[in-house]
Amino acid sequence: MIWELIATIFAGVGGAGIALLIRKLSKQMTPKWLVPAFAGMAMLGFQIQGEYDWYDHQTSLLPDGVVVVKAVEEEAPWRPWSYVFPQTMRFIAADVSNSAKNKVDPSLVLVDLYFFERRSLAKRVPQIIDCVNEARTDFTQNFSASTHNSATSDNPVNSSTSWFPLESNDPLITALCS
Repeated sequence: MIWELIATIFAGVGGAGIALLIRKLSKQMTPKWLVPAFAGMAMLGFQIQGEYDWYDHQTSLLPDGVVVVKAVEEEAPWRPWSYVFPQTMRFIAADVSNSAKNKVDPSLVLVDLYFFERRSLAKRVPQIIDCVNEARTDFTQNFSASTHNSATSDNPVNSSTSWFPLESNDPLITALCS
């Protein structure tokens, strides 16, 4: 974050330098307000470019076997350009290559989901995916195959574990269960 602030300041200095050069070449005929205007536009442009490049940069750093399963595009009134070009400010990635099938019930897969958000640290959340019933639940150490009732495909929820249904075309199901 500190490097981004330093880079933004340098972008402003560069923008101001361009405006000073324009003023010098025009023999001071251009208005003085051009210098701070160029500095501000350069700083704002640098920040906007950083916001849009963040997602592509982060996904390029993901190791092989980690798949993006959801990207969230956002719009905000303080970023009016985001209504025309929405920004991806957070996404979820699944570590498919290190997922593990349950030895008792192979339809259950343990996978780590990583939640990435702009200007925040990534969070790891272990999940259990039921490929047959198309559902997910949070992984807890006391989870066992006996607490999962796979006989009722309509409602994979039982008294001790809360299962959340997933769509059949959910990218998480597609990445783990195919």
